[in-house]
Parts: sequence; structure tokens; C-alpha cells
Amino acid sequence: MRMTVSHITTYTYDPVVERTAIRLRLFPSVCDGQDVESWEVLVNGETVTPLLRSGFGDDEALFMRYDPISELNIVARGVVETRDTSGVVSGLPDVTPVGVFLRQTPLTRPSQAILDLGEGAQKDDALDELHELSRLVRQEVDYVSGSTDADTTAAQALNLGRGVCQDHAHVFCAAARSRGHPARYVAGYLLPEAEEGALHQTHAWAEAYVLGIGWIGFDPSNNICPTERYIRLGCGLDSRDATPIRGAISGGGEENLVASVVIEQAQ
Repeated sequence: MRMTVSHITTYTYDPVVERTAIRLRLFPSVCDGQDVESWEVLVNGETVTPLLRSGFGDDEALFMRYDPISELNIVARGVVETRDTSGVVSGLPDVTPVGVFLRQTPLTRPSQAILDLGEGAQKDDALDELHELSRLVRQEVDYVSGSTDADTTAAQALNLGRGVCQDHAHVFCAAARSRGHPARYVAGYLLPEAEEGALHQTHAWAEAYVLGIGWIGFDPSNNICPTERYIRLGCGLDSRDATPIRGAISGGGEENLVASVVIEQAQ
């Protein structure tokens, strides 16, 4: 499937900020199920290109300013072609040892409830167990927009019984790792079945490693493996690692953020 993406993020500052440093991971992965036909990233109209490849194998760019600014306008847009691989993720520059993805982080540290959730998914076959875990995560954490925030942990989301895609991915990773399955958090885009051309935010899901198969994607929010409607940007141990935009400013006061993503099937 060929898809066009327009992802616009605007930060405004009052008063102005004196210095700005932003890490951008807005470059779609190139792998066996995904090719980038065209893509550009601009910050305040200036083209930004990848500067390095992260330890997780994803392209990163840096944008830095040392003069006062009142607005940052970040645009990522282009055309990506995807293919359904039944969730199997291959052809990535996997530069990180698989065992690294057994590490828990402050956002994924398992509570007793997460440990119990993982045990409740137990199956004789690892792949069956991970599918069951994805189903249980969605069963126990209802999707409620705005019910959590960027600092909500997997344990807190499971305790609340509600959250968004970020929380589903965190709970899945936490429980999978507790069962000995390497798992990583993935950020990207999703074209919904019935809302083509609508406004969306970025999407999040997870990938787990199965011996003999490799990495497989799981989207607990939709209880499916990623299809050709998913565009993968990058991964990490949690959302802080994988977030497409992350940075720091000095000076300034109130920050206001407006973001939109428009995804359409290309003609």
C-alpha cells in the first residue's frame, strides 16, 4: 500500500526561548515490509537530514538554535510503500543485541499485577503466548483518549484499567519481558480502516522476539499484528526512547503544542 503522510507539529513559546536543541526521529524505517519513496523533514522551513543512526538502528537528526525564537514548526511528509508481512519484522539494521530488550525501565517496571498478567498469558508456544498477552492487555486496559499522559507508567495504566496506545505498548513490553520475551516499544503511523484522510496522532505498538522467527509486531490497541496500514518510524525500550520528537530549551516560559497527522492512501 502506498500512503502519503503529513505530520505537522508546532511549538509556540511565550516569552521566547533563548536556545533550542531537538532530536528528531521522524524518518520511516526501511525494511522488508516498508520502502520510502520520498520523505522530507523541515524545521522552520529548513530541511533537516539524518545525522546519525541510533543504537536501536533508527535514523536521527538534530536541530539546534542559539538565537531567540518564539515558534518551532516541524513538518515530516512524504510517501511510503508498505507490504503485509503477517507481523514479521525483518531487514532492519538490528545493531542492538536482542537481550538488551529484556531490560525494564521506569515506565515499564512491572508491578505484581503486570507479573500476574504475564503469567495469565502462559502457553506452551512462545508465539501463542505473545498473542494471548496482546489480547489480555487490551482486555484489561480500555482505550480511553486523554486518560493518561506521557509520564504514566505501565503499572499505573493497568491499575487504572484505561489508557491509550502508548500505555498498551508499555504494559505489553513490561509483561513480555517479565516472561523472558525481549520486547521493544515502536512508534509510527496508522491508517485506520474507516477514517482515511482524517486527522490522527502518531501510533504506538510493540515488537517481541521469538526464537526461530525473529521480531514480530503486536498492536494490543487493535489486538492485531501490524498490517500494510502501519508505517514504522523507530523503536526503543519505552516511549521516551522512541518518541519522534524530543528536546530541550533554555529560557522562555509557557509552551503550547499543536500537532496533527494526516494519512491517506496514495493514488
